[in-house]
Amino acid sequence: HLPDDPGRATGAGHGGVIGVGEPGTKELLSLEELEAAGSMRSGRKHILSILVENKPGVLTRITGLFARRGFNIDTLAVGPTDDPALSRITLTLDGAMHPIDQVTKQLHKLVNVLKIRDLEPDETVARELALFKLAADGATRAEVMQFCEIFRGKVIDVTKRSLTIEVTGTADKIEAFERIVRPFGLIEMARTGEIAIARGRGET
Repeated sequence: HLPDDPGRATGAGHGGVIGVGEPGTKELLSLEELEAAGSMRSGRKHILSILVENKPGVLTRITGLFARRGFNIDTLAVGPTDDPALSRITLTLDGAMHPIDQVTKQLHKLVNVLKIRDLEPDETVARELALFKLAADGATRAEVMQFCEIFRGKVIDVTKRSLTIEVTGTADKIEAFERIVRPFGLIEMARTGEIAIARGRGET
């Protein structure tokens, strides 16, 4: 079983349905249904992995190219690779409104861009990290902790009136956790955006 699959988390004893719902209700919610509800988009989600030279101004030129063509970038993550001279930019966007191949052709023309891949979801491992600061006093803390365990989250900060929880997984998992804990009082949330790598031995 994959460690980040909340649908197989402990407690799924009713045919894959976990007995959790809105506070004060007895509604049974399927985590698979929660994730599916958050993944509805107007078109195929594109995950672009862009290998670039680690030089000033490269990120500005790339994001500017998307902006000029009317693309809205959903998430953006940048970090070093195994080669300190190179960085990897991971972009996620909805390609329904504009043909994605037009912008990738323009990206190839940029001097500092070395490689671009439009990653297929079935051939990609993608993960995101999110931090949730929740209002959780004595009356609700136990229930929040139960949801944290179901989603395999980690409590990383505790005060008398709040909890900060770290959740790592797919974007659908992050969004499902947000929906289920928001009624308790979501004080603050921060998300890294997705990073992705190709499955198997081949390079991304």
